[in-house]
Amino acid sequence: MNNENVLAVLQERCANTLVDTLGVTFVELGEDYLTAKMPVTAAVHQVDGVLHGGATAALAETVGSAACAIFCKTDNVIMRGIEVSANHVRGVRSGYVYAKATALHKGNTMQHWQISITNDEDQLVSSCKLTTIILPNKK
Repeated sequence: MNNENVLAVLQERCANTLVDTLGVTFVELGEDYLTAKMPVTAAVHQVDGVLHGGATAALAETVGSAACAIFCKTDNVIMRGIEVSANHVRGVRSGYVYAKATALHKGNTMQHWQISITNDEDQLVSSCKLTTIILPNKK
């Protein structure tokens, strides 16, 4: 499957989920990374009109978990985020934020992802990390 098809499948799987509610779109898949974007609108603002840290963390977990699913070479498993952390360094009021997930560790059971979130000017907004666990699917 080519990269465009993988991105389309990811997007389809997110219909009617938080990912869809936040307006997250998967935009680029590379050899070792995945990028998504999210619009910064009133729907994801704090009360003072800047991007909510929880929405940022949800974006980070979304792109990191999706990357884990793409780069996991094992069938019949489920993946779960078990820890997410975010350090916010810049506020954003409008436009888009872009989350790029890159693996720091791709183990068979656990993966650790660095997610850099930037604004339209490619300035760092948040630096996030996500740890995922890969478990046998018992369905």
